[in-house]
Amino acid sequence: MPRKSQRGYYVRGHFVAEGSELDLELKREAKGDTDRSKTDLKRESEHLQKLGEALLTLRSDLMARLRERHELSDKLIDALDEARRITNFEGRRRQMQFIGKLMRALEPQVITDIESALEEQRKPSARETLALHQAEQWRDRLVQDDGALTDWLNTHPEADVQHLRNLIRQARKDAQASAAQERPGEAQRHGRAYREIFQIVRSALASHDTDDHNDPAEENQP
Repeated sequence: MPRKSQRGYYVRGHFVAEGSELDLELKREAKGDTDRSKTDLKRESEHLQKLGEALLTLRSDLMARLRERHELSDKLIDALDEARRITNFEGRRRQMQFIGKLMRALEPQVITDIESALEEQRKPSARETLALHQAEQWRDRLVQDDGALTDWLNTHPEADVQHLRNLIRQARKDAQASAAQERPGEAQRHGRAYREIFQIVRSALASHDTDDHNDPAEENQP
């Protein structure tokens, strides 16, 4: 009497009999992969819905760039516009779910670029960071160095000299008063004049950069 053939399947060239320990182990692994996949899908869905919510706050120039590069669907753009208009909590919740559904239809590269645009909005550019550092350096030099005001006026003759002198004088007085009161280890506290000097310098540098179309790295270093 011929032997009954054993039921099973091959994995990487090896026969796995049904009901064997290896068969049961492979099935457990497969079931684990399925559970993990469902978890990953849920996590991805939640992430895409949050990205959709974040798109509501994206600057218009960055949104325009995304639309130009990827031709974001009118349906998604209209859905975002509608979400901005909805004030009812339940209505907005349903709208955001709809936006999440539209987000899941986007190509992976589009999602990556949306994330990059949102990150760009959150973080200042290298140019902005350099401009802030320059303003801080000029402010500190103006407060600490008597000759700095002359250097500043050479490049910014439109400055209100008297107002700037008064602010510098007041910032120095505030610094002396703060130094006399502060305890060891405490950071120095600065007054209104110190902050206003920074704003004046920052505004002047920005205006000078716009008028001359110069790169910030070419600005006169304080």
